[in-house]
Parts: sequence; structure tokens; C-alpha cells
Amino acid sequence: MSNTSGKNNTMNLKAVIFDWAGTTVDFGCFAPTGVFNEVFRQKGIEITNREARGPMGMHKRDHIRVISEYPRVKEEWLRVHGRECTVSDIDEMFNNFIPLQLSVIDKHSEIVPELPEALKVIRSMNLKIGSTTGYNNEMMKILGEAAAKQGYVPDCVVCATDVPAGRPAPWMAFRNAEALGIYPMQSIVKIGDTVSDIQEGVNAGMWSVGVVMSSNEMGLTRKEINSIDPADLQKLKESVKDTYFSAGAHFVIDTLAETEELIIKINNRLANGIKP
Repeated sequence: MSNTSGKNNTMNLKAVIFDWAGTTVDFGCFAPTGVFNEVFRQKGIEITNREARGPMGMHKRDHIRVISEYPRVKEEWLRVHGRECTVSDIDEMFNNFIPLQLSVIDKHSEIVPELPEALKVIRSMNLKIGSTTGYNNEMMKILGEAAAKQGYVPDCVVCATDVPAGRPAPWMAFRNAEALGIYPMQSIVKIGDTVSDIQEGVNAGMWSVGVVMSSNEMGLTRKEINSIDPADLQKLKESVKDTYFSAGAHFVIDTLAETEELIIKINNRLANGIKP
């Protein structure tokens, strides 16, 4: 029976759509963070890592625009330049961002430790694997090839530049569903590590799930996580979980090691007529 027909289509998940950096690769989502810092530094503006990470997951041009609109950054821009940040400034920073990101993306392409087992689970349950990203196609060519060498090849990759608008708009998710031949959207779960990932999933009518430990929201290396005081780590984890749930997440998982349990939980809800 086709994945797209029959009553059972609404009773089980048919696909998982992953984000990339911070979810399946680049533990802690470090590749874009330093580049956003640098493009603002080139304009005489120092931004914090937290400010650089804030809009993560969006189209990179939109990401730069949102940072420029932060009250502190806006005030600093006015002080340095004597005027507000313009569309031309944003375009210039985005144009500077692209080669800088291309130069470092391969250095941050290692898959997260729990991904291989999660992929086995997903494939064993006959689910398709899609993906969405704020990167453009040139960046994804580099990252996709590096991931493939490590055994990760999703069935579909859609970039923010492939659609009219990136996250939190649902268009990349819809493009995945179309390419994978799967509907309704409630038979798909989106797993990501940013607020815009969660909002993308919700806006597309999918189950929306946040992953904590490898996330942009945590913003820590594995070494830092292993060295932090357990009580402080728990507080950070709870803060990230609260952020995801406030954005509309249906579930939050610590790592992709919980993928099988997550799928079973969602299938149980679907079997009971519960929709996202």
C-alpha cells in the first residue's frame, strides 16, 4: 500500500524531518555562530555569542537582519555609524557571510554521536528521512558530502534558498513532504534545535520536537557539557526545554538516542486520534 493512501496513513508516522547544524551535525551549532560574530565585527559592531545564536535556524540573511534589530545592537550601530542599519548594510553582511561560512563549514561537519543508531531505528520502522536547513545549496553541498562520508544521507534536503521564505515559515517542510510523497502533515515529525525549528514544525502542522544537548540553544561542546557541574547542567537543560515548549514543541528530547521512544509515543497518540 502506498504511504500516501489509506486510513492507516493517519495512524502512524511516515517520515522524520531533521534540521542539520546542532541536530544531526555540528554538536553545539558552532559553524554559523563565529561567522555571524565576524560579519558584524567587520562593520565595527561586537555582538555576543548569545546574540549571534538568537535567530539561529532562519535564512542567514534574515538571521543577520534580526540581529541588527536587537535594541542593544541597534543602539551600538547608531553610535558607530551615526545612522541605523540599512537594507544595503544587511545585503553587504550577508554577501560577506557566504564565503566565510563556506570556508569553515567542513570543520564543523561531524555527525552527532547518537545519529547512527537513530537512523537505524528510523529505517527499521520504514520511515523516510527529510531535512531542512538555513544554509544555502552551496553550503549544503559541502556539508552533505561530509555527512555522507559518515553514513548520513537523508532522502530529501531542502534549503532556505529553495523556497519563498525560510523558517519559521512551513515551506521547506511542505517541499520535503511533496518530495517524499507523504501526507497528511500529521504523519511527519520535525526534530530541530532552535526556536525557528519548532515554529517551522508547528506552522507546517507536523509534530514538532526539540533536541537539547547538541543544540544551538545549549551552545556547548561535549567537553564543556562533561565538565559542567551536574546541578548547573540540569538548570541549563530545563531552560532549553522551557524555551522549546514556549515555542510550541510537542515533545523535547535530550538526544537522538530517544528517537525510538519518541516515535512510539507519537504513534500512540495518532492511534488514539490525537493530532499535533
